[in-house]
Amino acid sequence: MRPDERHQPAPRQDVTYWCRNDHRIDIRIAADAEAPALWDCPRCGLPAGRDAQNPPGRVRAEPYKSHLAYVKERRTAEEGEALLAEALAALRRRRGE
Repeated sequence: MRPDERHQPAPRQDVTYWCRNDHRIDIRIAADAEAPALWDCPRCGLPAGRDAQNPPGRVRAEPYKSHLAYVKERRTAEEGEALLAEALAALRRRRGE
């Protein structure tokens, strides 16, 4: 499709990133925008950098945590018991008990 002749596309620049697995990622960004130092590789998910000879290493992955593990980091056992008692009391009020 031919663009309307009254409109000019915004000036842009091509930026190339390389990941540790030798994947090449080409993106286009606005010419006046600063290119980010790292970009996530869409093929393998590793971080990619602008230097093809020295791509960034693997980011340290955090171990999987369940929802309960995150809750336990934020709340003490006493706070959890208080919240549970409050929720049960509200439930009982709604049910008319």
